[in-house]
Amino acid sequence: MREWQLDKIKVLSVVFLILFFGLIVRLSYWQIIKGEELGMQAKSQYRSTQILKAPRGQIMAPDGSFWAIRSEVWRVIANPTKIKDDPSKIARVLSDDPVEKDRIVELLEKKDLVWVSLKEKLTLDEKRNIEAMGLVGISFESMESRFYPEASVAGQLLGFVGKNIEGENVGYFGLEGYYDLPLSGKSGFLGRETGAAGSPILLGNARQTEVVSGTELVTSLDKRIQITLYNKLKEGMEKYGAKGGSIIVMDPASGAILGMESYPSYDPGQYWEYGDLFFKNPAISDSFEPGSIFKVIVMSSALDAGVIEPDSKCDICDGPVKVDKYSIETWDRKYFPDSEMTDVIVHSDNVGMTFVGQKLGADVLYDYLDKFGIGKPTGIDLQGEASPGLRKKGTWNIVDLATASFGQGVATTPIQIVRAVSAIANDGILTTPRIVTTTQKEENVRVISAESADEITAMMAQAAKNGEAKWTNLRGFKVAGKTGTAQIPIAGHYDDEKTNASFIGFAPYDKPKFVMLVTLREPQSSPWASETAAPLWYSVAKDIFPYLGIHPE
Repeated sequence: MREWQLDKIKVLSVVFLILFFGLIVRLSYWQIIKGEELGMQAKSQYRSTQILKAPRGQIMAPDGSFWAIRSEVWRVIANPTKIKDDPSKIARVLSDDPVEKDRIVELLEKKDLVWVSLKEKLTLDEKRNIEAMGLVGISFESMESRFYPEASVAGQLLGFVGKNIEGENVGYFGLEGYYDLPLSGKSGFLGRETGAAGSPILLGNARQTEVVSGTELVTSLDKRIQITLYNKLKEGMEKYGAKGGSIIVMDPASGAILGMESYPSYDPGQYWEYGDLFFKNPAISDSFEPGSIFKVIVMSSALDAGVIEPDSKCDICDGPVKVDKYSIETWDRKYFPDSEMTDVIVHSDNVGMTFVGQKLGADVLYDYLDKFGIGKPTGIDLQGEASPGLRKKGTWNIVDLATASFGQGVATTPIQIVRAVSAIANDGILTTPRIVTTTQKEENVRVISAESADEITAMMAQAAKNGEAKWTNLRGFKVAGKTGTAQIPIAGHYDDEKTNASFIGFAPYDKPKFVMLVTLREPQSSPWASETAAPLWYSVAKDIFPYLGIHPE
């Protein structure tokens, strides 16, 4: 009996010893291996953390009105485990779309979930209507949204706010994309100890990083001018049957963009309803061969280089001129022997411009185009600017020189042309185009002398009065302008019928308040800029002249 008891004690001792070592091992596992994880779980039970979202900055017009406003909308969320109403009833309340209704019903029937998002971007009135129904298990989360009060006006210029792959708000295209970082601000952080009910412990440890709100952007975009551009461009597109178009209005002295519109456009507040092709801004992203509007840049370069004078005579202007194996002709096959340089601009004479190009030479022309900013970004503060490069210096042959002199065989963007011609309007000084007003001073560069700028301005004034678009000229107003009709290159050759039509001008030519470029892509009513882009330019000018305080003589 005694031996049996001793054996029993031994067995129990071994069992307790095994249990003790097992407990030690288990405690070591919890303390050493799982210690950090369990510590985090423990902390999570009495600590709460919250990311404090920074409000996005708003985009404003010079008069204090808004182009882009932050607004509050709501997300409808549900706890399927608490839903008491028929899911199909809730779906009918939230949507009229059959597919959307099916999605909502499917989510509400997932009883293993405690949080599902049913619908986003509800207005305050929609939220109140749903709240009034007293649906159990349905609640709301506040969300920041973006509202564009002018809808499609300036859509491509503004860009939009969408979601990235992490579900965070991000600006895309235009001003929203270019200034996304300052507009976004900096999120804050709040960490604090809480009680069992989730209420904060007043004497507990707390850590907070303050929110930095997004910057408010004040732009140079004048609402009256911008809306005028939108309406006039839309009207012109329909009238002339163009496939696309853009208008840019810029203050040549400061570089401030007063208006920039492209069509067709889109509503940034409903961007998901449009295709990707709508988001690109043709005024800064599309390249084109400018045609005859380029002649004023080439002519001003030749005047500044001293290779011609305004009264220099063209000794090859009595007929087509042979360049290599090509024959250069005038647009209307009319020729003016011994034309002076002013006449070359007025008649938009390709042969006369070939003469100017030959006097200037390829390398010198290249240097002037480079100074005018052709072939490189303008530096405008918009996301998506393109910059078609010039053919490398030293590789231009006589044909390249001839065609470039009248605006073919060289690619630019509308904003590059506006900037270059603004230098002419600004006494030969090149400025950087800007949308957002800033105290930072931009470096302005002189590209031609003030005297040369005055000479080419006088030529452009004569072209506006007596050129092929003279019938559109507004009598008494001091306009300097030039038409441009350019063939469209397709697969290594030029299309026989399709053209890009443009008109660039500034007013008043003695003290310019604006430079404006109108471009129309493939107008159907007429291929000529004098019958499409020019009348549209003057239609816009007629409305903005009195607004800018420009009156007839």
